[in-house]
Amino acid sequence: MKQTLVLVLIFLILSTNAQDVAILKYNGGGDWYANPTAIPNLVDFANKNIGTNISKDPQAVNINSEDLFSYPIIFMTGHGNVLFSEDDTNNLRNYLISGGFLHISDNYGLDKFIRRELKKVFPNLEFKEIPTNHPIFNQTFKFPNGIPKIHEHNKKPAQGFGLFYKARLVVFYDYETDLSDGWEDEIIHNNPKSVRETALKMGANIIEFAFKN
Repeated sequence: MKQTLVLVLIFLILSTNAQDVAILKYNGGGDWYANPTAIPNLVDFANKNIGTNISKDPQAVNINSEDLFSYPIIFMTGHGNVLFSEDDTNNLRNYLISGGFLHISDNYGLDKFIRRELKKVFPNLEFKEIPTNHPIFNQTFKFPNGIPKIHEHNKKPAQGFGLFYKARLVVFYDYETDLSDGWEDEIIHNNPKSVRETALKMGANIIEFAFKN
């Protein structure tokens, strides 16, 4: 009964802050602060192109903070180690099962760490590759071939993975594409305009999907 009440309160908090995003601060030594221009640029693109009204100054939120529940979507990136404590794990799990959404962008080197730590959050769930007909690829912008390739890294195909809790997509993980690099200022990676626009459109779809679901 107590846990149910907590989840109801969390849901109400999320419902009253339906148009905002934040960046996840985590422990372990990885650079959670990587790509500092990415989310502001994505927010600007979303506000101009899909009718959102997101704050132009996205905040960073500690994974074990109650502030996490003020945001319907949290973005996470980095290159290195990730380490969730028991409190981190419980807080993130409660956030996700009560209506929150996590987007993880592998900035190259994150994969083995994030897979390990998310097993703490959902021991019985496995990442599944998301099919191209999933709604996340079919919001305002259409991606009939699934997640786009932005950066090469190991020259492997881009993949979009998901964790589904009770059939709801709660974690979206872009792998071997590095969407968040494509959101950064043009001068940082010298991506062509078409590549940046593709990345921003996919990012806008992620926001739109999270706000609706």
